[in-house]
Amino acid sequence: MAADRLIAVGRVAGAFGVRGEVRITAFTEEPLALARFRELKRQDGSPGLTIQSAREAKGGIICRCPGIDTKEQADALRGLRLFIERQALPEPDEDEFYLADLIGLTVVTPEGETLGTVKSVQDFGAGDLIEITPAEGGPTWYLAFTRETVPQVDIAAGRLVAVRPTEIVGDEE
Repeated sequence: MAADRLIAVGRVAGAFGVRGEVRITAFTEEPLALARFRELKRQDGSPGLTIQSAREAKGGIICRCPGIDTKEQADALRGLRLFIERQALPEPDEDEFYLADLIGLTVVTPEGETLGTVKSVQDFGAGDLIEITPAEGGPTWYLAFTRETVPQVDIAAGRLVAVRPTEIVGDEE
């Protein structure tokens, strides 16, 4: 895992009111965690926003940021994705991990056969899915991220064990 890897934590939703307050949609379990990070980055690692003060709002936070004094300035940031460095996150408890830490892990079957690597973790509304890049090439595919389909995750070893699906939607019969 790269120590300087950036993790998406929110997205600017636009202005709140007319005095330059910024609405941020939080991707974190606790929206006010964004205020504790204070210095949020852009996707390229350059400075994004500095949070001076914040209060919780539905799905995110409303914050004051130095240099943003008008509704127009806040609205101009709409859509800006905000990131923090992975190392800024607290270490997870034993037997816990961040979904972002799954990216790049090798995916193997319980028998040890390599299926591929984790490309991303997505949630389209029905639960977490891991996107797998096959070891032998070809299109990526998704696997539900449940205890039944992924019974073991070993971050330290750089792998996760996955039960190969009997059928992949889209396969030709």
